[in-house]
Amino acid sequence: MKYTESHEWIENGQENIVRIGVTQYAQKELGDIVYVELPTTGRDINAGQELAVLESTKAAADVYSPATGTIVEVNSKLTDHPELINQSPEDSGWIVKIKVSNPAELDLLMDRQGYDQFLNGK
Repeated sequence: MKYTESHEWIENGQENIVRIGVTQYAQKELGDIVYVELPTTGRDINAGQELAVLESTKAAADVYSPATGTIVEVNSKLTDHPELINQSPEDSGWIVKIKVSNPAELDLLMDRQGYDQFLNGK
């Protein structure tokens, strides 16, 4: 997994298809997530562009894409069970899968150690 400063994670899969979600830290800061606005499949997205919106009992937060590509799948379970993000943010609470068009972008992201150091600097 790789991580962004805005607390998204990205996990590389086969054929340049990656899963994207928010980190444990992000879900904890948001509190109980009650609604997820998911994007549509087939949409092209650029790194840094808004990917989804999470609404919690505290606030709404944008989720940004860590990479450029095309959305190939959304986690439709989140429509009825947004709490999956709180329960398992880095596994069953994933938000989308995209087919990455520029895999080199992933090299610019933090690994787990770098992300932990980033959090400790907060």
